[in-house]
Amino acid sequence: MASNSYLLGEMTWPEAREKFSQVDLALLPVGAIEQHGLHLPLDTDAFDADYLAREVARACPEPKPLVCPLLPFGVSYHHMDFSGTLSVSNETLVRLVYDIGTSLARHGIQKLVVVNGHGGNIPALQNAAQMINRDKHIFTCVETGETSDVDIEHICETRNDVHAGEAETSTALAVRSHLVQMDKAKEFTPSFSNRYLNFSSKRSVDWYARTFKISPTGVMGDPTKANAEKGRKIWKLMIEHLVAFVSDLQSMSLEEIYQRRY
Repeated sequence: MASNSYLLGEMTWPEAREKFSQVDLALLPVGAIEQHGLHLPLDTDAFDADYLAREVARACPEPKPLVCPLLPFGVSYHHMDFSGTLSVSNETLVRLVYDIGTSLARHGIQKLVVVNGHGGNIPALQNAAQMINRDKHIFTCVETGETSDVDIEHICETRNDVHAGEAETSTALAVRSHLVQMDKAKEFTPSFSNRYLNFSSKRSVDWYARTFKISPTGVMGDPTKANAEKGRKIWKLMIEHLVAFVSDLQSMSLEEIYQRRY
């Protein structure tokens, strides 16, 4: 097996066994197939999660972390009013991620980073991560942009840029512009009846609603402000921060990760 091989799905089982003997950290990309306005493809979240996981592994030093095959479906019931959206239940996603995590633990993985491309997956993925940690005693976390969001805010101009807006359109333009229909991009920036319901506010409470009740096109943001240069900057930030995090995890034992430093 080539020393730079890190895609589990492309390995034979003896190659996988060798890789498991070299690394104890795996990346599991999870996305969604759901509407992204009039201008972005349905697989935006799935593609982004898979692309990020692969690019992070590629940029990590040897031995590179293992990248699991993408789980393309997510919890997207709130977008079901728009044609093409495919959703699984929270219970299904929890069980699927839990079973994959426990399988990885059996093969020797001690650290699992779920690379999540869709905000609607967060409750289910956090539940699965807790149960994997509870039952298999391995480090498990969910990363949905937390390592880079604070920096991305300074790149984008749009407030309440929540879905299919400036950020997501820019990242798509940067890596697969042929699937972005900018002539159909329309701004729809929601306003909220209460500041604590504002999705992008740091004071916001978690709440749930069907997207169509908020936005007739499915967009929440301003994709007309998107461009490929912003997208390249966003990808660079996300990859760099996640590489730094993953590299640190790889260099530490579980005891060092769990050590209390007050």
